[in-house]
Amino acid sequence: MKILVVCLGNICRSPLAEGILKSKLPENFVIDSAGTISLHEGEHPDKRAIETAENHGITIGKQRSRPITKTDLEDFDKIYCMDLSVYEDVISMAKNEEQRSKISLFLEAAEIPENNYEVFDPYWSGLDGFEKVYQLLDKASEKITSKLLNNQN
Repeated sequence: MKILVVCLGNICRSPLAEGILKSKLPENFVIDSAGTISLHEGEHPDKRAIETAENHGITIGKQRSRPITKTDLEDFDKIYCMDLSVYEDVISMAKNEEQRSKISLFLEAAEIPENNYEVFDPYWSGLDGFEKVYQLLDKASEKITSKLLNNQN
Protein backbone atom coordinates (compact mmCIF):
# COMPACT_ATOMS: atom_id res chain seq x y z
CA MET A 1 0.00 0.00 0.00
CA LYS A 2 1.19 3.51 -0.85
CA ILE A 3 0.31 6.40 1.46
CA LEU A 4 0.88 10.11 0.85
CA VAL A 5 0.56 12.72 3.60
CA VAL A 6 0.03 16.32 2.45
CA CYS A 7 0.29 19.71 4.14
CA LEU A 8 0.97 23.21 2.82
CA GLY A 9 4.76 23.49 2.53
CA ASN A 10 5.83 19.92 3.35
CA ILE A 11 8.25 21.04 6.05
CA CYS A 12 6.28 20.66 9.33
CA ARG A 13 3.18 18.49 9.62
CA SER A 14 3.47 16.08 6.70
CA PRO A 15 7.15 15.22 7.32
CA LEU A 16 6.27 14.46 10.96
CA ALA A 17 3.30 12.32 9.89
CA GLU A 18 5.45 10.51 7.31
CA GLY A 19 8.07 9.70 9.93
CA ILE A 20 5.51 8.57 12.50
CA LEU A 21 3.66 6.33 10.03
CA LYS A 22 6.95 4.81 8.83
CA SER A 23 7.80 3.97 12.45
CA LYS A 24 4.47 2.17 12.95
CA LEU A 25 3.80 0.39 9.65
CA PRO A 26 5.64 -2.59 8.13
CA GLU A 27 8.20 -1.97 5.39
CA ASN A 28 5.82 -3.17 2.67
CA PHE A 29 3.95 0.13 3.12
CA VAL A 30 5.35 3.00 1.05
CA ILE A 31 4.90 6.33 2.83
CA ASP A 32 5.76 9.72 1.40
CA SER A 33 4.80 13.34 1.98
CA ALA A 34 4.23 16.41 -0.16
CA GLY A 35 2.97 19.98 -0.01
CA THR A 36 0.40 21.91 -1.99
CA ILE A 37 2.90 24.73 -2.60
CA SER A 38 6.43 24.51 -3.98
CA LEU A 39 7.89 27.34 -1.85
CA HIS A 40 10.15 24.95 0.11
CA GLU A 41 10.83 22.45 -2.68
CA GLY A 42 14.07 20.55 -2.07
CA GLU A 43 14.43 21.79 1.52
CA HIS A 44 14.72 19.56 4.57
CA PRO A 45 11.93 19.69 7.19
CA ASP A 46 11.84 22.61 9.61
CA LYS A 47 14.54 22.24 12.29
CA ARG A 48 11.86 22.21 14.98
CA ALA A 49 10.07 19.30 13.27
CA ILE A 50 13.37 17.42 13.02
CA GLU A 51 14.15 18.06 16.69
CA THR A 52 10.66 17.04 17.82
CA ALA A 53 10.81 13.80 15.82
CA GLU A 54 14.30 13.03 17.16
CA ASN A 55 13.03 13.56 20.73
CA HIS A 56 10.72 10.60 20.00
CA GLY A 57 13.34 8.42 18.30
CA ILE A 58 12.24 9.18 14.73
CA THR A 59 14.60 10.50 12.06
CA ILE A 60 13.10 12.80 9.41
CA GLY A 61 16.11 15.00 8.63
CA LYS A 62 16.83 13.41 5.26
CA GLN A 63 13.37 14.08 3.87
CA ARG A 64 13.07 16.74 1.16
CA SER A 65 10.06 18.93 0.50
CA ARG A 66 8.23 18.42 -2.77
CA PRO A 67 4.95 19.58 -4.24
CA ILE A 68 2.13 17.12 -4.84
CA THR A 69 1.64 16.17 -8.49
CA LYS A 70 -1.27 14.82 -10.53
CA THR A 71 0.70 11.58 -10.85
CA ASP A 72 0.55 11.21 -7.06
CA LEU A 73 -3.24 10.94 -7.30
CA GLU A 74 -2.79 7.97 -9.61
CA ASP A 75 0.09 6.31 -7.76
CA PHE A 76 -0.99 6.46 -4.11
CA ASP A 77 -3.72 4.36 -2.49
CA LYS A 78 -4.44 6.78 0.38
CA ILE A 79 -3.81 10.52 0.48
CA TYR A 80 -4.18 12.13 3.90
CA CYS A 81 -4.46 15.93 4.14
CA MET A 82 -3.63 17.97 7.24
CA ASP A 83 -6.33 20.65 6.98
CA LEU A 84 -9.38 21.70 4.96
CA SER A 85 -7.48 24.12 2.72
CA VAL A 86 -4.98 21.42 1.76
CA TYR A 87 -7.82 18.95 1.28
CA GLU A 88 -9.65 21.33 -1.07
CA ASP A 89 -6.46 21.92 -3.09
CA VAL A 90 -5.81 18.19 -3.44
CA ILE A 91 -9.45 17.35 -4.27
CA SER A 92 -9.37 19.99 -7.01
CA MET A 93 -6.53 18.06 -8.67
CA ALA A 94 -8.52 14.81 -8.85
CA LYS A 95 -9.68 13.89 -12.32
CA ASN A 96 -12.31 11.30 -11.32
CA GLU A 97 -14.24 9.76 -8.43
CA GLU A 98 -11.66 6.99 -7.97
CA GLN A 99 -8.98 9.60 -7.21
CA ARG A 100 -11.34 11.64 -5.01
CA SER A 101 -12.13 8.52 -2.95
CA LYS A 102 -8.44 8.17 -2.01
CA ILE A 103 -8.31 11.63 -0.41
CA SER A 104 -9.32 12.39 3.17
CA LEU A 105 -8.34 14.49 6.14
CA PHE A 106 -5.73 12.78 8.32
CA LEU A 107 -7.72 13.25 11.53
CA GLU A 108 -10.98 12.26 9.85
CA ALA A 109 -9.40 8.97 8.74
CA ALA A 110 -8.34 8.46 12.36
CA GLU A 111 -11.78 9.48 13.63
CA ILE A 112 -10.33 12.21 15.83
CA PRO A 113 -12.60 15.29 15.55
CA GLU A 114 -9.97 17.84 16.60
CA ASN A 115 -10.83 21.37 15.36
CA ASN A 116 -13.00 20.13 12.49
CA TYR A 117 -10.48 17.39 11.73
CA GLU A 118 -7.70 19.91 11.11
CA VAL A 119 -4.10 19.61 12.31
CA PHE A 120 -2.97 23.16 13.07
CA ASP A 121 0.19 24.39 11.38
CA PRO A 122 2.93 24.81 14.01
CA TYR A 123 5.17 26.89 11.72
CA TRP A 124 4.44 30.15 13.56
CA SER A 125 4.73 28.59 17.02
CA GLY A 126 7.64 27.47 19.14
CA LEU A 127 8.89 23.97 19.85
CA ASP A 128 5.86 23.41 22.11
CA GLY A 129 3.56 23.77 19.08
CA PHE A 130 5.53 21.12 17.22
CA GLU A 131 5.26 18.82 20.23
CA LYS A 132 1.47 19.29 20.34
CA VAL A 133 1.26 18.47 16.63
CA TYR A 134 3.51 15.45 17.12
CA GLN A 135 1.29 14.12 19.92
CA LEU A 136 -1.85 14.60 17.82
CA LEU A 137 -0.28 12.96 14.74
CA ASP A 138 1.05 10.09 16.84
CA LYS A 139 -2.39 9.41 18.33
CA ALA A 140 -4.01 9.59 14.88
CA SER A 141 -1.30 7.41 13.34
CA GLU A 142 -2.01 4.68 15.89
CA LYS A 143 -5.64 4.59 14.78
CA ILE A 144 -4.83 4.79 11.06
CA THR A 145 -2.19 2.06 11.42
CA SER A 146 -4.65 -0.21 13.19
CA LYS A 147 -7.28 0.33 10.48
CA LEU A 148 -4.81 -0.26 7.64
CA LEU A 149 -3.38 -3.43 9.17
CA ASN A 150 -6.83 -4.81 9.98
CA ASN A 151 -7.97 -4.20 6.40
CA GLN A 152 -5.03 -6.21 5.04
CA ASN A 153 -6.18 -9.41 6.69
